[in-house]
Amino acid sequence: MIARISGILLHKQPDQVVVDVHGVAYEIEVSFNSFCQLPEEGERAVLHTHFVVREDAQLLFGFYGLEERSLFRILIKVNGVGPKLGLAILSGMDANAFCKCVQNQDSTSLVKIPGVGKKTAERLVLELGDKLSSWQTGNNTNAPAGIDKPASFVASARSEAESALLTLGYKPVQATKAVAAAIKSAPDGSCEDLIRLSLKGMI
Repeated sequence: MIARISGILLHKQPDQVVVDVHGVAYEIEVSFNSFCQLPEEGERAVLHTHFVVREDAQLLFGFYGLEERSLFRILIKVNGVGPKLGLAILSGMDANAFCKCVQNQDSTSLVKIPGVGKKTAERLVLELGDKLSSWQTGNNTNAPAGIDKPASFVASARSEAESALLTLGYKPVQATKAVAAAIKSAPDGSCEDLIRLSLKGMI
């Protein structure tokens, strides 16, 4: 079992990163929440990981915090929820928001996450209600807004944010509309800021 990866962040995008550990590059799938908390490329990064071995692949899933990995491991124990869907859930909604939906039996909000249908949402609420009744996380999802950023930076952030939402499974129309609304709230926001606000607006 590979429980933790520490090395130089070679590349990162909203759903996947590459970390170099003494010359060996690990391809790690990450949630959007973890992506937002990672340092810039070229800097040292640490991820708590969950290793999955299948007949056709070996997959490594990474999380910035232990709480998120713990929730991921609870999620994939639910009938019909595999690692890919578990990661998609944590990308479409942060851990605290997800737990609140389960506690409030709010399956309607869960259905808005790409890949989560009505039956899956109802199963999550039913099977996780007791397990997440007192769940709390210490993840800080607030990021500082940019200051005096040029128009080219804002345009780039918008384009990257829309691409990231498409990668997460949202439709082009949804992505464009959500990012446009996010820009109104944070005109100088970074790509990460815009994606985070877009996701919150979709819930």
